[in-house]
Amino acid sequence: MAYPASSPTQKFVRYRKELLDLQASQDNAAAKRATYELSLMEQSFFIELNGIVHHYHDSGPRDAAQTVVLIHGWDCWWMWWHHVIHYLNKRGIRTIAYDMRGHGWSDNDPNNHYHIDFFAHDLDELATKLALDKFHIAAFSFGPFVALDYVRVHPERVVSMTFFNFGYLPNSAFIQAFATNTITFVFNNLLRKLTWWLPAYMFARFVLAKNTILLHDILIGFKSLGLCAPEAIDQTTRHITSFKTTDSVPEMVKSVSMPILFVAGEGDTIMTCENTKKLVELTHKGTYVEVPECGHLITVELPETASALILGQVIATTAS
Repeated sequence: MAYPASSPTQKFVRYRKELLDLQASQDNAAAKRATYELSLMEQSFFIELNGIVHHYHDSGPRDAAQTVVLIHGWDCWWMWWHHVIHYLNKRGIRTIAYDMRGHGWSDNDPNNHYHIDFFAHDLDELATKLALDKFHIAAFSFGPFVALDYVRVHPERVVSMTFFNFGYLPNSAFIQAFATNTITFVFNNLLRKLTWWLPAYMFARFVLAKNTILLHDILIGFKSLGLCAPEAIDQTTRHITSFKTTDSVPEMVKSVSMPILFVAGEGDTIMTCENTKKLVELTHKGTYVEVPECGHLITVELPETASALILGQVIATTAS
């Protein structure tokens, strides 16, 4: 069954206008970046999922033997995967990278429903409407929460999963209160109000990353702050720090039957290697890779490494 395409969201329209202005500017570097992003937009599509218009980027061969659905992280958007998309498409893999509700170029939810189960329902409808019978998932940071909730209901659709920078989250009343209030304040009241990318980059570089990141990827990351609904930041933070969520993750991992590759950054202070290993030990078909000299932002710190790991997981799980 074919589903009608939706019109582009206003977020997309405004962003495209900004790029067209940059493309015509005298700043050659900015014009080059704008031209590249405008070329990516040619593979952008819009579809209504559970009453909300979502953006998704669909590229690579439509008749590819393997498809990878890319799920972004907390306060991120689809463009964090642009290096991975290019790498996989060149190797014959179809990629579908979408923006969760309230993120990137997807519309905000007028009812402010930004819990994991809503995101999982959106993924379900996306897979159904795009007729994705069998596919792989690659997910980063917050993305694995959504992937696990999805495969709990639809294990038959997913061949394998690759999780980046995701692990068991130890919890306590202090951690829950401190993390929720601090993270929400930093992102909603400080970083989102910045008009210059450098302070946000300095925060990411010294708190989250272990590698210098390309300017274009810095700007892409900075843009995601303004494109994400403030309510989404607040609600997802509260959800992932709740006892209900942190207590459920080990059981969700235990219940998964398909292969999962857990990729941890050696220097990740958010989702530490030790806490990632705790989840690997619970899996039926779990493998673990630790990436040296890498922090929490592997898709922009070491995009070729991340891409090769996804491809390796796809090849390994489809050959077995």
